[in-house]
Amino acid sequence: MTRRATLSTAEMRRAAVVDAAIEEFARAGYHGTPIADVATRAGISPAYVFKLFPGKIALFVAALDRCFELVEQALAAAAATSAGHAPEEILYRMGGAYADLIADNKLLMLQVHAQSVAEVPEIADAMRRGLARVTELAKARSGAEDEQVQRFIAFGQLCHLITTLDIDDHQGTWAEILSAGIRHPNRPGTRHQN
Repeated sequence: MTRRATLSTAEMRRAAVVDAAIEEFARAGYHGTPIADVATRAGISPAYVFKLFPGKIALFVAALDRCFELVEQALAAAAATSAGHAPEEILYRMGGAYADLIADNKLLMLQVHAQSVAEVPEIADAMRRGLARVTELAKARSGAEDEQVQRFIAFGQLCHLITTLDIDDHQGTWAEILSAGIRHPNRPGTRHQN
């Protein structure tokens, strides 16, 4: 019975460390985040973080895996409430769920930072694995054609660009062209696209 409680505590701490890693890596990126910052946020020692994860790459990959798990959950929930609708409508609702999910920017920035260090093979693999799962989920749950799913993923990446660069706050035809019809998080000083 004691062993089961210990495993439960270790798993809870592991989840807390992954949540802390999402926060810290989203804020400062892979290279700018020491393990000590993650440990401090999680309320444990750096040594314990290394007991749970063999190194910084493994911790970043765990954070990225959790990010994509949350994305999948949001998309699946949106698809479940859209049963019986046309594929375009299901993808539209999934897009809205994604925009809502990344409104606080943590998951968005974690993905952006992951792309910036894709030369690390394990991180590139995690990004591909997550993108594969999201693409397959969008295809399976919406019943959409491949082109529609490709556009859905492409619009998600454009949403990232609009949000990270605050394109809504800029005047000009170029900004209007990029942001026209794209839903993305409503941040202070921006207008929400529906």
